[in-house]
Amino acid sequence: MSDRYLHLVTAGEWEASVTAGVHEPPSLATQGFIHLSTPAQVAATVARHYPDVADLLVVEVDPERVRAEVVFEEGEPGEWFPHLFGPLELDAVVDVRPWSEPASTG
Repeated sequence: MSDRYLHLVTAGEWEASVTAGVHEPPSLATQGFIHLSTPAQVAATVARHYPDVADLLVVEVDPERVRAEVVFEEGEPGEWFPHLFGPLELDAVVDVRPWSEPASTG
């Protein structure tokens, strides 16, 4: 389990969620859950699914504050991702920031 989960969303999608008072992305209706990543997974997730999104935001979620169940499920072969099986309440969000590639360490 991670101390924090990260969720990727465009600025426009996040603005709509703030207006609505809850975050319910399309995946919640189509797949039954919200895709999350651990901090160690997020850069690869961006590269795989959001390589050309200019207004990408990272929503940082405190696992202690979410009300719905979080289950780790295999996404990429051998890699387990947290999935939130319900809406993301805004009071579980501890930070929202623009995505920036982490600095290389070597």
